[in-house]
Amino acid sequence: MRLVRITFEFLGPLPLEEMTVTTEVVRPGKRVQWVAATIEVGGRPAMRAMALFMRVEEDSSPIVDIEPAPLIQPTVDLPSAVDHLDTGEMFAGHAVDIRMAGGKENWLAQGPGQAWFRLKVPLVAGEEPTAQQRAVSAADFGNGISAALDWGEWLFVNSDLTVNLSRAPVGEWILLDSVMRISGDGTALTETTLSDTHGGIGKAAQSLFVAPSSGASSFGKS
Repeated sequence: MRLVRITFEFLGPLPLEEMTVTTEVVRPGKRVQWVAATIEVGGRPAMRAMALFMRVEEDSSPIVDIEPAPLIQPTVDLPSAVDHLDTGEMFAGHAVDIRMAGGKENWLAQGPGQAWFRLKVPLVAGEEPTAQQRAVSAADFGNGISAALDWGEWLFVNSDLTVNLSRAPVGEWILLDSVMRISGDGTALTETTLSDTHGGIGKAAQSLFVAPSSGASSFGKS
């Protein structure tokens, strides 16, 4: 079995404090399996997730239309996306190495963007993150790397995240190539193509709530 799709629903903020995770096999099966998870903070649900797993058999089908390896590979020579920002204690920067790979020169610039992401810490203490965990962790940055509005004046917060993986990712680095599409009615959609160093691995999408808010992000004025 491998993960082929996972959808997260953000029901509330996820603070830097103790959380409780519960999991459930919703539908067991030999070919297809559904697994659910819930995160609770202070007794309230803060996130729900539903994952779809499918049985895999190597060389059981031809390879068709898999995207080639990215032209820009991850290196320490690529500019950091967040080192120059005052992010405080947060996931970006502290737990993830983010390297700009095209589309724009820095994180705060507006418009579509591409960046490489690599987890610097384990998701579970004492366990090396899998490539699958690295891919899903990186996918949630799509709305950040593709910000179409000024960080200091607008909120564009995702309330969900869906990741579809066309193949199993490999390695530590995950590339996001993201674009934000804003409708004009206070909602938006982020579309992301996911790759590892060998080529495309899938797609991600986020539904966004968009609203003006002066000083929405403290590092937006950096």
